[in-house]
Amino acid sequence: MVKAVCFNQFGGPEVLEIVDLPDPHPGPGQVRIAVRAAGINPSDRKKRQGLMDGQLPQTLGHEAAGVVDEVGESVTDVLVGDRVFGFSAEGAAQAELAVLSYYAPIPPSLDFPGAAALPAAIETATRALDQLGVAAGGTLLVNGASGSVGSAAVQLAVVRAARVIGTASPPNHEYLRSLGGEPVAYGQRLVERVRALAPDGVDVALDVAGSGVLPELIELTGGPENVVTIADFGGAKQHGVRFSSGDTGRAVHVLAEIGELIASGRFSLPEVQTFPLAEIAQAHRVSEDGHVRGKLVLLVG
Repeated sequence: MVKAVCFNQFGGPEVLEIVDLPDPHPGPGQVRIAVRAAGINPSDRKKRQGLMDGQLPQTLGHEAAGVVDEVGESVTDVLVGDRVFGFSAEGAAQAELAVLSYYAPIPPSLDFPGAAALPAAIETATRALDQLGVAAGGTLLVNGASGSVGSAAVQLAVVRAARVIGTASPPNHEYLRSLGGEPVAYGQRLVERVRALAPDGVDVALDVAGSGVLPELIELTGGPENVVTIADFGGAKQHGVRFSSGDTGRAVHVLAEIGELIASGRFSLPEVQTFPLAEIAQAHRVSEDGHVRGKLVLLVG
């Protein structure tokens, strides 16, 4: 049996429990890891509240880092004992053992919490940049640029030699500049502030924050086809904007690419705030506070 985060009813952080579940085992092409750290994402909170998935009971966790302790059939690229990070397709990574369907070796410079903070942010950001066709010479606007996905999108777009403008609260403006972005405050008159930096508007826009600004992003980019949101499903349907999710295909290639970017200094890790597995409820309370910069990570084992 393995200890794992679970909930049997929808509600606040208090419904989260640590329970004993049967040991998972990898299928073909998968690996099982002894989890050392697992990321916490906004989708965890939505699932717990019953906003994303109506099934009960549910486990949580889509990203983790740890040590391979069992490999599935046809796995030849890693060995038992290797350090890897990646995705749990079963959504059960917040546990002592987890099966990863997509994985890569942890870059030598990273510890387990740092590695666990990366997969969801860099995959989501890369997928959205790919869908928007972000490339050298273009201008990208990121709405919500200081969080884990937003800051990843800023840096990965800069790597592609794009110009990046990002919305953030004033205390985070210097942080955005350090990532290579040009900060603007969010809120009313956003279009005016962005046009002060880019008089002709921007080529494409990515909405990470889901703060109801899709009409402004459409105005700045010239049309809904130039905007992608990862956070405003209802607004996407209303305004004809693409909603990016893993269902449209994952950009898992970035897992194997990020190590070189980190080593060369072109990608900075997010700030990481850690919690023991037993304090999962407190981690969700911090997440709900809405002022997290960087990433919340559970320490396991």
